[in-house]
Amino acid sequence: MEIFEFVECSNRTKSLPELFNLLVKAADKEGFGQVAFGALTYHEPVHLAGNAAPAIALNFPSDWTNHYFEHKYYEVDPVVVFTPGIARPFLWAWLEQRHLEPKQQRILHEANEAGLKNGVSVPLHGPWGRVAVVSFASGCEGADPEAKLGRLNALASQFHVAFTDISQGARFANVPVRLSHREKDCLTWTAQGKSSWDIGMILNISENTVNFHVKNAMRKLDTTSRTVAVVKSIRLNLIQLP
Repeated sequence: MEIFEFVECSNRTKSLPELFNLLVKAADKEGFGQVAFGALTYHEPVHLAGNAAPAIALNFPSDWTNHYFEHKYYEVDPVVVFTPGIARPFLWAWLEQRHLEPKQQRILHEANEAGLKNGVSVPLHGPWGRVAVVSFASGCEGADPEAKLGRLNALASQFHVAFTDISQGARFANVPVRLSHREKDCLTWTAQGKSSWDIGMILNISENTVNFHVKNAMRKLDTTSRTVAVVKSIRLNLIQLP
């Protein structure tokens, strides 16, 4: 499943199990089909049955999941502990560069032994200090998570937008958002991987002007992330990609 196919399919569903299955399918195509979604700084009442907080939905190996919750690893898990203070997607391997406690190092080692290899986590910062996370892992030792970081980030961001719709019981389509022509142009080129400098050259405007339009669009779409702004604008049919 390609990313934009995932966007289209996730836009249509109102079911968390279906949405999560779509995410797993799309992530699996990237080689990271083991997925966990959790709420770290708030209580989320909407979750898949059988998942204890902070997990909302996950398909990690059941033996590992049972072991993880039985030993209350979530209390010291470095992904859980450090994600609220991290702004960008990160590799689990990067956590090993921090001064981890022995138990935290053991959690990462045991996760690897359980088949969760080359993990990636995507922090999802929302309003009122809410922080969630989507983590992806591969069963393959040779998987290259750094090469997939951007695509996994896009999948997680779209998933979070769709999940928020389900959780709040309201569709973004019911919220009027109006972007200017220039704002739409800038987001469209951003969605195609262009930097502000690139977009300025394409549209014959300054890089500062591009940033101005993008920030305005982000404000209207109620996000501090360019990626989420692009995802929301596609979801609302405000921009269309070629």
